[in-house]
Amino acid sequence: METTGMRRSVAGLLVIWALTRAVLLLFVFKVYVFPGPDVTSDVSVIYQGWYEVLRTGTFPQDDVTWQYPPAAALAILSPAVLFHLDYASAFFVLAFTADLAVLALLLYAGLRPGRSLRGTWVWVVGVPLLGPTVYARYDVMVTAVAVAALLAGARHPRVMGALTAFAALLKVWPVLLLVAARRRSAWVSAAVTAAGLAVLFGTAMPGAFAFLTFQRDRGTEVESLGALVFHVARHFGWEGEVLLNYGSVEFLGPYVSVVSTAALVLTALAFGWLLLWRFRANRFLPHTLADAALVAVLMFTTTSRVISPQYLVWLVGLAAVCLCFRGSRMGVPVALLLAACLLTVLEFPVWFAHVVSSDWLGITLLALRNGLLVLATVLAARVLWRSTVSAGGPAPLPARAPRAKEGSLPS
Repeated sequence: METTGMRRSVAGLLVIWALTRAVLLLFVFKVYVFPGPDVTSDVSVIYQGWYEVLRTGTFPQDDVTWQYPPAAALAILSPAVLFHLDYASAFFVLAFTADLAVLALLLYAGLRPGRSLRGTWVWVVGVPLLGPTVYARYDVMVTAVAVAALLAGARHPRVMGALTAFAALLKVWPVLLLVAARRRSAWVSAAVTAAGLAVLFGTAMPGAFAFLTFQRDRGTEVESLGALVFHVARHFGWEGEVLLNYGSVEFLGPYVSVVSTAALVLTALAFGWLLLWRFRANRFLPHTLADAALVAVLMFTTTSRVISPQYLVWLVGLAAVCLCFRGSRMGVPVALLLAACLLTVLEFPVWFAHVVSSDWLGITLLALRNGLLVLATVLAARVLWRSTVSAGGPAPLPARAPRAKEGSLPS
């Protein structure tokens, strides 16, 4: 009976995944038009423009919208492998393939003894809630590598370290996956991989690290937590502007630098909390690695001066890994995150014009979405602290199990 029920659950997952992803493909290929601005223009205009520069052997170092680590070049160049398709079509197919890879990883993990298919359901349901934006950004590719790294972490720390380093050189945030890594081999592997790739890109392609100078003059992006200050202030005479700046729609004008600085301070406080937690934590369970990664990325996403819709793809992927473990208590924060995904697709792209104009519909959507992210962050941090920190203070590391018994340890 249990086997039959499991087969039905897997069959249901696959059917829903196939149906929802078919709908996403219909939207990005414009068989049907999704409401709001065209989310695919980033691929057909911006990504393809970078592709033309990158294929000459250099980074787009004169383009301030290029704000990504050097391995991002691989994602932008990847459509070349499907040379029989035009650039945009090839990119959408590869994004779909990355989505499928995450599904396969989560299914494999969820069907193992002591695991759960809850995480696979989170991915199957969470991705379509974000709409076609998921397939029109390369973040789903980064998330696939990050999911693989986290799932490898418990039994293969060196593999986790290498994958984490590679993912971090695709887009910086995956470095946070190491926040709960205890094996020195994971850190060494990450450092060696990152250094090797950095040297390779730095010597092979000019401008590999030009992106580091392209963020200094950014404003506050209109979807961020801090942006709510200016959305409301516009109704009371604030004289700033909403402009396309550094690749995103941002507030520019009086006091923007103050709010941006406040966001950086919040991020620093989040980092301080993570350091305190890491020092105090003395119970590391099989799911702690994934739980801590989710908390860390939630903190840095919520406090950022930029919260682009595709950022939630990262969170859905990490949340899915958390709930692959039966012992994880992240169910409530993950439910809040999924609700935030639904509100995200409403604020972008469906009603993005209302967000840009700062009318009360736009403000309400942002307040609810960002409020859910804040609440999910606080509750997830609380769950992590309670599950890993006891009053007795840090405990010594357990003695290493005899090699003959290591294979029987739960992963």
